[in-house]
Amino acid sequence: MAAAGAAVAVSAGLALAVFLPAPATPAAAAARAAGVTRPLSAHGIAGWRQARSYTEPTLTAGEGVATVTPRHGTPYTLYRGLGSISIPLAVAGWQHIGDPDSARGYIFDDYQWKASTGTSKMYLVTTPSGAQYQYVHTLVTGELYNNSWVAVSPSTRWTLSGEWNTMTHLQIYPTPILNRATARKGGSLRLAGYVKLDHPVNDIQGCDFVTARRLICESDDSTQTLFSNAKPLLEVVLARKLNGHSVAGHVIDLGSIPQRSSCTGTFEAEGDDYDTATGVLRVSIIQPGTCAVNTTFYEYKARR
Repeated sequence: MAAAGAAVAVSAGLALAVFLPAPATPAAAAARAAGVTRPLSAHGIAGWRQARSYTEPTLTAGEGVATVTPRHGTPYTLYRGLGSISIPLAVAGWQHIGDPDSARGYIFDDYQWKASTGTSKMYLVTTPSGAQYQYVHTLVTGELYNNSWVAVSPSTRWTLSGEWNTMTHLQIYPTPILNRATARKGGSLRLAGYVKLDHPVNDIQGCDFVTARRLICESDDSTQTLFSNAKPLLEVVLARKLNGHSVAGHVIDLGSIPQRSSCTGTFEAEGDDYDTATGVLRVSIIQPGTCAVNTTFYEYKARR
């Protein structure tokens, strides 16, 4: 669920985000200068056709989703929610988990500190054998404490993450364990560079690679100040494959994430996943009002 600028209220055992006004930032000024972009599709998602939808409990699936392909065994869908945080990690101060990802049977979870006073963010890696290692990144100057999602590149050597609020970049890290530049059993994690976006984005909750140069990202933005539609599903096209250095990224608005419910109120767009084996794209959104106990997942296939 939401990260920065959010106070937490508890209702019926479920933590819900109550948003507070975000402070002005240089990225916000850039957003005003960039103007408003229209989606490629006014109805549906450009380039994708919806195949089906289903719901999962928000407590265990309201933060994100990933496809895990074990070295031996059957691929499965992994969900993450507030209830996915272990008691030891919560007690230690890691009280928000974001949209996960998986590569080569490894699972990558992204955590942020319990308060905006945090000076670091953490990536928890679960190996195919079940061992877990923590990789901690110390915030650089100007970096927000949020850690809403993680996406591993197809090469598995590089990982992307993002901050909350209005941003003109995504962050690039060496992938823990899978990149030889990182320690094998936990430790520090350095920032390698940025994906420098040609259009500002707001409140990105999840991204996943479709190809080595294309990502699909969910934005929880309903302000219509950057994009003319609410809850835009965005495609980010990289100028080249990730190699550990900063790279340009072209932002495309594909259309709006569906907002369908028997309840009224505010939806919250969350994580997404692309299954390379089946070609299925999953996007998720938390239901509004009293239906917030459920998260809807929409599945898409690329149009031919």
